[in-house]
Amino acid sequence: MAADSEVSVCAAPPAPCLLPDSPSLLPLLSPLTASPALSPQPESEVFEITDFTTASEWERFISKIEEVLNDWKLIGISSGKPLEKGIFTTGTWEEKSDEISFADFKFSVTHHYLVQELSDKDGKEEMGEDALPLPMQDLLCMNNDFPPRAHCLVRWYGLREFVVIAPAANNDAVISESKCNLLLSSISIALGNTGCQVPLFVQIHHKWRRMYVGECQGPGVRTDFEMVHLRKVPSQYTHLAGLLDIFKTKIGCPLTPLPPVSMAIRLTFVLQDWQQYFWPQQPPDIDALVGGEVGGLEFGKLPFGACEDPISELHLATTWPHLAEGIIVDNDVYSDLDPLQAPQWSVRVRKADNPQCLLGDFLTEFFKLCRRKESTDEILGRSAFDEEGKEVADITHALSKLTEPAPVPIPKLSVTNMVHSAKKKIRKHRGVDESPLNNDVLNTILLFLFPDAADKLAEVFENRASTSAGNNPPPETEDYNLFSQFKSAPSDSLTYKLALCLCMINFYHGGVKGVAHLWQEFVLEMRYRWENNYLIPGLANGSPDLRCCLLHQKLQMLNCCIERKKARDEGKKGSMSDRSPGGASGDGAKGGDHSGDNPDKEKEFGKSWESWSDSEEEFFECLSDTEDLKGNGQENGKKGAKEPVNLKPEGRLHPHGKLMLLHPGEPLYVPITQEPAPMTEDLLEEQSEVLAKLGTSAEGAHLRARMQSACLLSDMESFKAANPGCCLEDFVRWYSPRDYIEEEVIDEKGNKVIRGELSARMKIPSNMWVEAWETAKPVPARRQKRLFDDTREAEKVLHYLAVQKPADLARHLLPCIIHAAVLKVKEEEAVEDISSVKKIIKQIISHSSKVLRFPSPEDKKLEEIIAQIMSVEAIIARARSLKAKFGVEKCENEEEKEDLQRFVHSLLEQPEVSVVGAGRGPAGSIIHKLFVNAQRVRECSGLCCRHF
Repeated sequence: MAADSEVSVCAAPPAPCLLPDSPSLLPLLSPLTASPALSPQPESEVFEITDFTTASEWERFISKIEEVLNDWKLIGISSGKPLEKGIFTTGTWEEKSDEISFADFKFSVTHHYLVQELSDKDGKEEMGEDALPLPMQDLLCMNNDFPPRAHCLVRWYGLREFVVIAPAANNDAVISESKCNLLLSSISIALGNTGCQVPLFVQIHHKWRRMYVGECQGPGVRTDFEMVHLRKVPSQYTHLAGLLDIFKTKIGCPLTPLPPVSMAIRLTFVLQDWQQYFWPQQPPDIDALVGGEVGGLEFGKLPFGACEDPISELHLATTWPHLAEGIIVDNDVYSDLDPLQAPQWSVRVRKADNPQCLLGDFLTEFFKLCRRKESTDEILGRSAFDEEGKEVADITHALSKLTEPAPVPIPKLSVTNMVHSAKKKIRKHRGVDESPLNNDVLNTILLFLFPDAADKLAEVFENRASTSAGNNPPPETEDYNLFSQFKSAPSDSLTYKLALCLCMINFYHGGVKGVAHLWQEFVLEMRYRWENNYLIPGLANGSPDLRCCLLHQKLQMLNCCIERKKARDEGKKGSMSDRSPGGASGDGAKGGDHSGDNPDKEKEFGKSWESWSDSEEEFFECLSDTEDLKGNGQENGKKGAKEPVNLKPEGRLHPHGKLMLLHPGEPLYVPITQEPAPMTEDLLEEQSEVLAKLGTSAEGAHLRARMQSACLLSDMESFKAANPGCCLEDFVRWYSPRDYIEEEVIDEKGNKVIRGELSARMKIPSNMWVEAWETAKPVPARRQKRLFDDTREAEKVLHYLAVQKPADLARHLLPCIIHAAVLKVKEEEAVEDISSVKKIIKQIISHSSKVLRFPSPEDKKLEEIIAQIMSVEAIIARARSLKAKFGVEKCENEEEKEDLQRFVHSLLEQPEVSVVGAGRGPAGSIIHKLFVNAQRVRECSGLCCRHF
């Protein structure tokens, strides 16, 4: 605890000061003339012309000062309204700057001023000629003696407007006395020439000393501003009596007796010792995870709060705002200045510089991971994926494994039988205890990420929906939908949980090595689920959501592949059980079942019989013969347009209900069609680049149309199979009704009939719809070549995941971490209800939405977002610290509790807060106890030191 004092003293007559004598300045100036040295030649031969009209550097410098003052319109008599009480704190301060130079030395000129309403037009006329300039009147005003947050000159002199001339470079300084006098002379001449009444200050010595000298001129009066720095304050200047003596000596007033001096006194007490108060931040229970339990540091939840007290000091200012000399006694023997009796108390808090906070540390360390260069193989040694052998490395083996007639029995998922190949491979090259993650932590994480893997949840998982997202419908709230603004992932998704786990692993369990280990385990789990038809939990059904990050889209794509593969395998099982109880297959069964369906299919000899099953979920796997497709497809297409072919309808979903086929007159059936292939954003971008490279030529446009009509061709084949004898008009009526134009006409008999025809764009020569219709064969969707090759796409996704470096992974998941941090901050702010924090959170969301929507945001912008989140965490931590120190939660009186709550919030948002009731109010009594307890602690520590 420390105390210092400030005394503002005012007297009517301004302090006189003389301009330094001009002879003392002349040696310091640059030479005014440049004449060569005289030679000993005769005087008649010397011819020299000295131009005394050339301006010196000093004169140019003064002229530049005057020019700046003119540009800023600071010349002439200054006018303004009297200062209101507290205007220095509540008002708006602005500044404008310019740069001038003295020879090669550059100075910055800054005008600091308080923004005020324009005074009346007659303001200048109302002031008499002998009136003191406005700055000198401000010196005498005692309404704003101790502004809590303002320029130091405002605090020391009470000025509303002034100009400062300082060296432009931070490391430059005006140290010598001669240079200081030269600058003082310069501003004095400039003020006299322009008639400016705004005070001009010059900053001398090093900038950190904040030492200024200046001058203010008026009609017949001048005030000099001087300062002195002392290493040690003399004892006679530590009390009011000594300060009054030096003040009276400095003003040099010739009157006897001296006029009474008015004073404003402030004593400031500083509290630095908070040891007797318990810091409310609970330490994280890191060891709880070792036993498999989720403790204070739960996976899936980011920590929050400061690790150290974010409030370093509390400053109590006790103020006597207006006293006359002689009313109060304060000398080296006795003092009437009792802080408890001061009429005004005000408090400010000094915040700790960059306090260590848990959430900020997590974000910072995870962001550092984005800058790492190592690959997973370099971190963990040889890759687990390479050491799996050819069974994993060779895609052809994976394909042959998928086409085996009898599936391998799949055991139930459990944590105990999960694949931990990565750990095994790591241990081959290192010791058993050198794995970045131990089994307990790893199993806890995997159980958190894949809750369906627990034995006790196996039955529940079988009965519930395939994804955890579908189990609990996501709430349509603003917080939940933040993922679409941040391009992250839903807060209940697997990607979001993975990001939180990796963030925690990076901070507490092995850093980048732990991240690489967990990622290898995750990728192996993805391959295990793909090969064994287990859907990935925590992902929404359907195609990849392009609003989410690319990694989330990749996982959704893998889930689509698993879903298609699982449906196909279940279709095979069903066809096997329908054909023979034993599940045996043979050529006899194949020929007997399908020889009558389509004669053309007898040519497809050598294909597995599962390809011809009746299951609607079965797809044609083998490659087709090109010539066979060409000939039969075109013939069938042409026959279908002219005369019905004796084909059995296949792949019907349901009758349309309204439409009938034009030629046979039979009901039109809606076919079962293939779903379009899901796409991630990188695949869409790649496809767009390929299509753009085709150019604008006719051939390129034709090829582009054929590439884009694969889905159209599939739907035409399905339609032909479901509606034998149909024509292109029938397909268009169902597929694109706007391209079939119907109108009422009068036939030969005079009856109104409806006739239709294809639209103009369908009649364009070489129309792709016509070409595709002629090419299409009547093949149901289950026998078509798949539009979406789930095997190939799944292997592409798994390869994409396997080659990700920890830095790439961190880049993908950083939006999820920022998303989680914003949600955590909003959750904590809701408890404290701080208005300033609400505004900052809105700014963070707006800023993040603009930055994270781009694929590769700049590091500088990401650092700005993280810094904003850290600042919010620090503010909330400060609020909790002050609430604990002032005992807000322990207060039983509701009214007093609300007052203390407002007081704490004011301390956070305002530079200085007045204490209602001073030392006699509820907040004042608490502050008094804080200082008393700190004094007792100091005395006890002093006794202990003496004891030792």
